[in-house]
Amino acid sequence: MAGLLERMFSGEKRILNRLEKTADEVMALADSMASLSDDELRGKTDEFKKRYQNGESLDDLKVEAFAVAREAAKRTIGEYPYKVQIMGAAAMHEGDIAEMKTGEGKTLTSTMCVYLNALSGEGVHVVTVNEYLAQRDAEWMGQIYRFLGLSVGFNARAMSAFQKREAYACDITYTTNSELGFDYLRDNMVTDVKDRVMRGLHVAIVDEVDSILIDESRTPLIISGGAKKTANLYLQADAFAKRLKSDGYEIDEKTKQIMLTESGVEKAERYFKLDNLYDVDHTQLVHHITQALKANYIMKNEVEYVVQDDEIVIVDTFTGRTMPGRAYSDGLHQAIEAKEGVPIKEETSTLATITYQNFFRLYDKLAGMTGTAKTEEEEFLDIYNMRVIEIPTNRPVQRQDLPDAIFAKPALKFNALIEEVKRLYDKGQPVLVGTISVEASELVHNLLVKAKIPHEVLNAKNHAREAEIIAKAGQVKAVTVATNMAGRGTDIKLSEESRALGGLAVLGSERHESRRIDNQLRGRSGRQGDPGFSRFYVSLQDELMIRFGGDKFKNLFETLGDAQIESKMVTKSITQAQKRVEGYNYDVRKQLLDYDDVLRKQREIMYEQRNYVLENEDVHGIVRDMMDRVVESVVMANVDASKHNEVDYESVIQGLEMLGVTPEQNIKVEEIRGKSSDETASYCAEKLFQLYDDKIKDFREEFKRFEKNIVLRNMDRNWIEHIDMMDKLRNGIHLRAYAQNNPLQAYIEEGYEMFEEMQQRIAREVVFFAMKLEIQRTETEA
Repeated sequence: MAGLLERMFSGEKRILNRLEKTADEVMALADSMASLSDDELRGKTDEFKKRYQNGESLDDLKVEAFAVAREAAKRTIGEYPYKVQIMGAAAMHEGDIAEMKTGEGKTLTSTMCVYLNALSGEGVHVVTVNEYLAQRDAEWMGQIYRFLGLSVGFNARAMSAFQKREAYACDITYTTNSELGFDYLRDNMVTDVKDRVMRGLHVAIVDEVDSILIDESRTPLIISGGAKKTANLYLQADAFAKRLKSDGYEIDEKTKQIMLTESGVEKAERYFKLDNLYDVDHTQLVHHITQALKANYIMKNEVEYVVQDDEIVIVDTFTGRTMPGRAYSDGLHQAIEAKEGVPIKEETSTLATITYQNFFRLYDKLAGMTGTAKTEEEEFLDIYNMRVIEIPTNRPVQRQDLPDAIFAKPALKFNALIEEVKRLYDKGQPVLVGTISVEASELVHNLLVKAKIPHEVLNAKNHAREAEIIAKAGQVKAVTVATNMAGRGTDIKLSEESRALGGLAVLGSERHESRRIDNQLRGRSGRQGDPGFSRFYVSLQDELMIRFGGDKFKNLFETLGDAQIESKMVTKSITQAQKRVEGYNYDVRKQLLDYDDVLRKQREIMYEQRNYVLENEDVHGIVRDMMDRVVESVVMANVDASKHNEVDYESVIQGLEMLGVTPEQNIKVEEIRGKSSDETASYCAEKLFQLYDDKIKDFREEFKRFEKNIVLRNMDRNWIEHIDMMDKLRNGIHLRAYAQNNPLQAYIEEGYEMFEEMQQRIAREVVFFAMKLEIQRTETEA
């Protein structure tokens, strides 16, 4: 084990030595770049592009291009990248993650890597967690690129297709991860090539890479449509759930699952006037009851979601941000709407879907930056093939991370937390109180109001003022309460006076289920060698402790009384609990990916076929291929293997009539009798295609567009239905585990069969349409 760790550390050391060598080479060019005029520096971009087109690689251009971008940053925004920032840019250029502590200037670091990769002319996407940051960086860092002659675009949710197309046509495009994914899905739903907005997935540089590729990857991107009428069922199920007492249902705290007890089942049967709730005819009702129970007794307002303007808006539990436009799937969203008494939006069918993992793996090059990724390195390597490189800080970290303050009950913990805030406020030292939910931030807010301590609250309810709140958070006597969003991507800058008072004090109101999120909160303090300290306040009744702490704390809880302790044993247990949760969450994401990989292969085939149809004006050949395939399947269905592959010719003729061929036009039995199955299929397909060809020969040019539409429409309708069916299969497949089957294997096999059937159905419907087609020329009078 020690040998393995040694090899890992020595491997990382070798990488850092190589990155440092690159940085030294870049810095050696500082004087020669400084001596160039603005026009000469700008001229370097054209020089690099020509050299790239003449066969030099981006690696060959790296040192000079970094030096040019570095000098341009100094001239445009007055910032000059440090050595460690050059190292971070070099790590990203290699397709890895640069882990850089808060305040080390990750946004500036990325500019050198972005500039170099934009020289190929294929486009670089810079991805951030929200539109505010994307727009800010497009304007702020965009000055560097524009100065060097490159175009910069910003892609937002509210933009028209034309505006989006312009943004993606730029050398560098700033966008959010969700908008990027949805644009990709929408581009694969257009019916005309001209309607696409993107131009390929070349390079993505992801800011806050852990938030986007890890935290958000548990939620797939879904485009939905086609409402189903089920609102009444939700209201009935909700009314029943609200009447149940606690003996009517059972909750598993660890998995957050809920089910009816025996007495709950009896009550349901009485309430809905049924003999047997679990009769196969009541499957839909059972599903609605389960979702109503989950909505009422597991999903909490102001934790998992908030109610805004008569709508349920999901809160990202990792960042504390609201996610407008996002909905819970499988009817849970509607169940919560019924619970909260807001209008119920009808359930919809899934039209297109992809996970973030599979979307970002489509890029030729993927790189990123964050302050916290090392704890998830295994996942980054396994899923994205990205190493996490810890870049040294420019100045040593001065922040002190104090041991957890541990209490028996939440009330004692919060009292102590408020006392500490009051002490620091009286002293003048700025304070950031981190909470893990909107609910907790409101609780701290109310306690601070009672204690008459002026403060600002930053949570999902008022993130519009985020920049303004964060800008003042480092001033003397500033007290800021924030959810996990805690201004990610924006630095808390200290005034000289608050630096002298000890810097920013970060107080966590409880430990998060992920060590990485705790580290992000700690990292708000101590930027660029600033002083500061962090401390978490923990109660033995915090959710993390209840879910994963086990019985070992019960005795401690009883002996603790009202006292505060600092216990290495408890702190170690918290870390162990966090590791268990991280492992569980990784398994959830991995399982999501394993299932989506089945759909990924199908999606790639389907999108490739669809793109071929879109990009070719004449799809007559595709109709011919479909006819061959369908006729072959008709013939093969009428071959008796037990009788030396004997063909039932009469049944073949009947099968062709089922394809829409009229008896008058159909092939006669005498024409095919005596032929082998292959010869029969080949003869019939040729004859049918000739029949179709003769129908349209006088209208060939006008018919091209029509033929293309028929193929596209059939492909799209069947693919959408297939995705919806795969979604339902995926949701129900876990029941196979009870039958000793591997659910994933069952999903792969059944999914493959369903895909084959869908391909066959598309071809059959196109052929049926071709056979049934009648063209009438309408004469217009002169």
